[in-house]
Amino acid sequence: MASLVEIERYKLVPLSVTGLCSRPCLPLSKKTLILDRRFSKITLKLVLNGSKAVFPAHSNGISAMRHLITAVARAEQDRLGQDDADEEVDKGHNLTAKEESVSEAPQKGSQLKKRIIFGLGIGISVGGVVLAGGWVFTVALAAAVFAGSREYFELVRSRGIAAGMTPPPRYVSRVCSVICALMPVITLYFGQIDIPVTFAAFVVAMALLLQRGNPRFSQLSSTMFGLFYCGYLPCFWVKLRCGLAVPALNTRLGAAWPVLFGGQAHWTVGLVATLFSISSIIAADTYAFVGGKVFGRTQLTSISPKKTWEGTIAGLGGCIATSVILSKIFCWPTSLLSAIAFGFLNFFGSIFGDLTESMIKRDAGVKDSGSLIPGHGGILDRADSYIFTGALAYSFVKTFLPLYGV
Repeated sequence: MASLVEIERYKLVPLSVTGLCSRPCLPLSKKTLILDRRFSKITLKLVLNGSKAVFPAHSNGISAMRHLITAVARAEQDRLGQDDADEEVDKGHNLTAKEESVSEAPQKGSQLKKRIIFGLGIGISVGGVVLAGGWVFTVALAAAVFAGSREYFELVRSRGIAAGMTPPPRYVSRVCSVICALMPVITLYFGQIDIPVTFAAFVVAMALLLQRGNPRFSQLSSTMFGLFYCGYLPCFWVKLRCGLAVPALNTRLGAAWPVLFGGQAHWTVGLVATLFSISSIIAADTYAFVGGKVFGRTQLTSISPKKTWEGTIAGLGGCIATSVILSKIFCWPTSLLSAIAFGFLNFFGSIFGDLTESMIKRDAGVKDSGSLIPGHGGILDRADSYIFTGALAYSFVKTFLPLYGV
């Protein structure tokens, strides 16, 4: 009786009758027993969750019913076994997902720890280099410029960018990286960089135009931008730190500075302006990151999907507040309005540099410009906010601040 009850769970549907119907007359479901009658013999097919039981049924009704009961029983066992197997697979998938989520947590914690440690190390090192100034600052900047220019030309040669343009030859990229590294040194030695940069650009352009094969404009444009972006713009940090040698007489920190390290004369407008600008950029990045994480809802631009208007506003507010506080600490600039304007300038220079590097990485199809700094990516990933800011800060102090803000 149990077998007969199981049979009642399914319905018999005539699939085809010779000479009458060539396709199913009713829609099929998972619990459909398909009956195909051919002349004097009956062939029954049971379809249940992918399992099929095919058996011949003779004209004798009792024999056909016996075969039918047996087939249904086997199909039901197959179905139960398949359900158990599917359940085990689902459990396996759930366990795998849980294991992956558990394993990702320590990795994220380790990545954050590494990021904090190396970030503090970089901050302390940069602070010491800026305080030292002179050749120490210039040589350290030249090393960073060389690494950043190598990363830039590797991005230009990447599959994402090279698919739509012809990158410059590799030997030209290497020569340009060396030229970019020499630009800060030349700036410190001669006090200006205009003529050397123009001469270097002319030589590189001639090398590209006279190369074998078919010179392309994309080679020239990407190379000239590399010289400007990675070489010329960072030189303004040398001009800002080492070129503005006017003593910052109002700075209280200078009065307490040890004579062994230069005393009061060591604290120049260039040193104060450099520390002021770098600290403002760090504050802008930090406040923008925290504000975007907490309040971020509206996307700023498609170039960098993670940047939001809320984070940008928070970064601007944090940068201006930091500028005002630093102006009270350094007693520079003496005007509050000048301190606010300097904060605005540092913020917009930093965000413009960040978006420019994000655009290059987006076209290159990469997340980071390199892997030189563990947890942070490449040099360009860390220095993108400073590339344009040095030129803006130097121009502001040199041109718009009366007596350099003293």
